[in-house]
Amino acid sequence: MPDILTIIILTSVPGACIPIGGFIASIERIRPNWLEREFRHFVISFGGGILIGAVSVVLIPEGLNSMDNSMYAIPVFLAGGISFFFIERTLGLRRRESPQFMGMILDYLPEAFALGGLLALNSPVAPVLALLIGLQNLPEGFNAYRELVSLNHNSSKTLLIMCSLVVIGPIAGLGGLFFLSEYPFILGAIMLFSSGGILYIIFQDIAPQARLKKHWVPSLGAVLGFCLALFSQMLMS
Repeated sequence: MPDILTIIILTSVPGACIPIGGFIASIERIRPNWLEREFRHFVISFGGGILIGAVSVVLIPEGLNSMDNSMYAIPVFLAGGISFFFIERTLGLRRRESPQFMGMILDYLPEAFALGGLLALNSPVAPVLALLIGLQNLPEGFNAYRELVSLNHNSSKTLLIMCSLVVIGPIAGLGGLFFLSEYPFILGAIMLFSSGGILYIIFQDIAPQARLKKHWVPSLGAVLGFCLALFSQMLMS
């Protein structure tokens, strides 16, 4: 069983990268136009690339292994993508004033639960996922801060809100340890469910730049396409 202090540290550091990214964005002299345009697009794409890597390199393989390569992995993964579609529709991210901030929260929730599951299994790749989540949270915190401040939100209050998100990681990690460590199949399902949700968020935030009326269609298509690739791989293994 992993050490409780280790779990708290490994789940707190990725969350702490959110307010750190916000703090970097709050430095007044970092305000040239290129930063507002080219660099902002770069960090969004950079974060998306890290998320894709976390899903394909860590979460999917570990989730399948915990579920003993069961075919139930397919509907679980698909359910994750569909669930986050409904969550996003309910919250109305595209109609709210702060889609970057809300998208950051939706990203971090499944990531935190997946990390908690890996730590509960005492997986050696858990630190790798923690690093990837932290690297991805830095640019998301940066962009979310800029977005909120541009809407006349108070700088100190914005950073305080970001700091409050840090506790999500330890709660997920300790929950996985105390309630799910004896059920690797369920933990694997959580990782695959989270992967489906993360994949939907990636394509919802980055890929559908074409101005579609139903902007969620490409995102669900990406989830379905990944399911097909996953199913094919499982048939051949």
